Formats: sequence, C-alpha cells, structure tokens
Amino acid sequence: MEDTERQPLFPNRGGDDLGAAEETQTTASQVGPDELPPPYQQDVQGGGPVVTCRVCQAMIDISWKRDQHVVKCLQCNEATPIRNAPPGKKYVRCPCNCLLICKSSSQRVACPRPNCKRIINLAPSPVTPPVTMPGMCRITCGHCHDTFVFNTLTNSLARCPHCRKVSSVGPDFARLRIRLYFLFGVIFLLVGFGVTYFTLGYAASHVGMYFLYVVLFLIAALLLARMVYYAVLKVSIIEGPM
Repeated sequence: MEDTERQPLFPNRGGDDLGAAEETQTTASQVGPDELPPPYQQDVQGGGPVVTCRVCQAMIDISWKRDQHVVKCLQCNEATPIRNAPPGKKYVRCPCNCLLICKSSSQRVACPRPNCKRIINLAPSPVTPPVTMPGMCRITCGHCHDTFVFNTLTNSLARCPHCRKVSSVGPDFARLRIRLYFLFGVIFLLVGFGVTYFTLGYAASHVGMYFLYVVLFLIAALLLARMVYYAVLKVSIIEGPM
C-alpha cells in the first residue's frame, strides 16, 4: 500500500528534465550512504563548518544551520541532510534528486514533484552480519543528541562527528576523573602549604624557594580546574554495543 506520508524537504526549483507526466515504477534501495548526513568539514578559507552537497558536490556553509535537519544547496537547490532523521523516520532520495522523509517501516513512497511522480519501492538491503569490535558502542551525543559510534576502550573523551563538540561517554568516566583530579589537587595544595610554612624563613635568603611555591600552587590550581571541567562536561549516553 502506498505510503501517504511523503514530503519533499525542499521544493524543486531547478527544473528537472525528467518530465514524467505519468507515474512510473522505480526501485530504490533502502537508506544507504547517500541518505546519511555527510561529515562536517572546516572551510579551507577559515570560515565555519561546511558539508558537501549530496547532489552537485558543492560546499554548503552550515555555520548558522546546525539546529536544522537538512540544508538547501544554493547551486542545485536540492536538500542535503546534516543531522540524523528524527526517531522513526528515514531519508530517501528519489532518482530526480528530491530528498524525502518517511517512516522507517515504509516500503513504498511516491515523489510529490509534479514533473516526476515516481513510485519508489524501497527494496530491503541485503543483511550482512555486523562486524563486532571490542568496545564499539552507539553513543547519543549530549550536545546535539545525534547518534555516532565510539570505542569506549580508548579511555578518552568523545568528539561528536556531527557537532564537533567534546563530551564524556557515560557518567562513570567523568566521575572517576573528578575524584582523581580532586585528590591530586588537594594533595599538591597541602604540600604547597606545608613547604611554604616550613621553609618560609629559609626562603628569605634563597629566592629560588619562591619559584617552588609558585609551581606547587600552580599545579594544584590546574588539577582543581580540570576537576571543574569534568564536573560541568556534557555526558553522552551509551545506547548499546554495535
């Protein structure tokens, strides 16, 4: 049964040459690489983040559009996704380059463009067994809430490929580092006070001791500042293993 929920993400203004007056049957594969958001890139001229148009390969500036799901190319007037489709939805690109959004369970959609009107049968992709790697998990970014893959065994912060922001994967990662930085920060702070108290008279004739005081208190300040950084850091959620 034809999926009634079909909508172009942008109307066609480029005048396609397909000119099909009648509905024609066309088979398109299920959501593949062409329908997934391309990775963000940095403008070579020093500008903001850009993505490559999926149709004409032109660069699209998305500096002020990161909260959108799709952007429009100024050269070909076609849509390119920059974020994952909403839950329960998926992107489908018609052979006329019209980008549609439909239900994830849809098996048949129709292109609404007057000069196309194709009926697109979404053939299921061949099932391939997933390649499991130790520690690889699906992560929901704490900043933009998009999903990406991250190896939790790297023991480091995660940088989202969509918004390029850093977050902690799971609360335990940040909590452990808060405790460690607090412990070492307090230790260096107490050592600094102790050395200052017991050597203050000696430092009057040895100026180099003041340099030692500064180093100890500076290390303590850096450790405590790092503790605060992890305390306010956004936390990304682990959805499950690959």
